[in-house]
Amino acid sequence: MKTYDYIICGAGCAGLTFLYEILAYENLANKNILIIDATFKTENDRTWCFWQQENNVFEKIVKHKWNNLHFEAVDHNNTFSINPYYYKIINGLDFYNFVLNFASSFKNVVFAKEKIIEIENTASGAVVKTNQNTYLSNYVFNSIIFDESALNTKNSLLQHFKGIIIETTEPVFSPTEATFMDFTVSQQNGTTFMYVLPTSSTRALVEYTLFTKFILKEEEYDAALQDYIKNKLQITDYRIVHTEFGIIPMTDFKFPTHNGNIINIGTAAGCVKSSSGFAFRFIQKYTKQIIELLIQGKKPIVKRTFNDKKFHFYDSVLLE
Repeated sequence: MKTYDYIICGAGCAGLTFLYEILAYENLANKNILIIDATFKTENDRTWCFWQQENNVFEKIVKHKWNNLHFEAVDHNNTFSINPYYYKIINGLDFYNFVLNFASSFKNVVFAKEKIIEIENTASGAVVKTNQNTYLSNYVFNSIIFDESALNTKNSLLQHFKGIIIETTEPVFSPTEATFMDFTVSQQNGTTFMYVLPTSSTRALVEYTLFTKFILKEEEYDAALQDYIKNKLQITDYRIVHTEFGIIPMTDFKFPTHNGNIINIGTAAGCVKSSSGFAFRFIQKYTKQIIELLIQGKKPIVKRTFNDKKFHFYDSVLLE
């Protein structure tokens, strides 16, 4: 049985953030680390947006940021400054490559492209069983939800979206202003809005987002995007350069932070804001809390604060 100091299950945002933060600290960077996933990302499968005043460790790969936001509903239309905050966007592939390139210089980091079957506690650590091997570690940091049925609480919803990056022949966008959010689209399926995030005067991400119980047929997302671009944005001459689709669970399920020496991270630890779907900054904050405990030689279990419990209640109310 191969043994490591830390095993990271899942090479998505949470797993790679955790890997980066471990390697960034001198007294943790020499730990033997294994990161396991059935697939390692080679395409730009998603984007992450987040609010921030200061720069962060991933500032080099921030694709764009906006200081002015436009909000629109049937009876309200306003553009406003969010100074001193910025609304920032990072492309998934830029993030994956950034962390993997950084980790490539560490000989103590091993990657395994294997399907994780099971994670179990032992008397001295935890065991990860894959379709090929069995691994032992002091701690396993897990971002995988093995039983998604548990997320279906009374107030649970799905945030589902299709986004397309379009490029126009003429300058039509203001790269300093993002549309966040436009509720003037049809609400027949439930809470529905559009994002428009321009990165230049001729390029923008246009995203159709819904908070509902069920996802739509593929052609319904396409029809809504085409209608919005043509009739609301008044754009007819454009080409689609990238497409993304995603589903984010919005649930007031109380995610466990750990099970013995299995420490949950990312979505599995409740780092997705259940009333909005935002996750990137919550993952960074939660990861740093775990790292601080490891540096202090303590068990890396982050305790829920009164504020955590309070906002969980607020999110549950809004979901209902």
